[in-house]
Amino acid sequence: MDEFLVLSLIAGIGVALVAGPLGCFVVWRRMSYFGATLSHSALLGVALGILLDMNAMAGIIAVCLGVALVLTTLERDRRFAADTILGILAHGALALGLVVISFMETARLDLMGYLFGDILSVTVQDLTWIYGGGLICLAMLWLLWKPLLIMAVQEDLAQVEGVPVARTRLLFMVTIAFVIAVAMKVVGVLLIVSMLIIPAAIARRFAATPEQMAVMAALAGCLSVAGGLFASATLDTPAGPSIVVVATGLFFLTLWPGSRAAQGL
Repeated sequence: MDEFLVLSLIAGIGVALVAGPLGCFVVWRRMSYFGATLSHSALLGVALGILLDMNAMAGIIAVCLGVALVLTTLERDRRFAADTILGILAHGALALGLVVISFMETARLDLMGYLFGDILSVTVQDLTWIYGGGLICLAMLWLLWKPLLIMAVQEDLAQVEGVPVARTRLLFMVTIAFVIAVAMKVVGVLLIVSMLIIPAAIARRFAATPEQMAVMAALAGCLSVAGGLFASATLDTPAGPSIVVVATGLFFLTLWPGSRAAQGL
């Protein structure tokens, strides 16, 4: 196997091992549109990071936190539904990121790579970022596991149990921002949320406990990465979108009549 495919597989597995468990909470709390909003705003973070001569990951995290704070403020305005606000922020941030990029006449920027990923160009340095950032995200998720589980059931119950809901929600947003920054190289800002949602949705049909679902989501993500890279190498298709197509196919396979998952076994 070619070296670049080996590096791509290692990178994709690293992202899947983090995105799968975190995606379980996105699915449980029905936050898929929120995840999409943060992922779309990531492009603005990249643009500002390059424009201000700072690390792109720092720019992504800063913009994602800013979007989260704006969302929290606007949600208090009862004139607009939450999904309306999310849609405005998602597309507004993405458009603003593209506008900022258009002003960078001297900076070279692989726009397609940022939008749809460029996993085949992963380097050893990228692996350091992916696995280093991934370990931080997993450590954060381990610390927040119990509070997030209680909040997934009922936030009012979490407050009664003494869970610091506001702080936990903010840390959860930071963790999602980290995952988006880490995963951008693999599937790009437009497809990142799929690595959070689809493996978790696959695992949900098999798992009996939250912990089982987290592990199975990670495994489903790894299988999607391996299948997507194989399809890309065989059919000469874009690697990032191929990974998402394979994950989508696996999800619908679990719905096939007669399958164990479809029967709820």
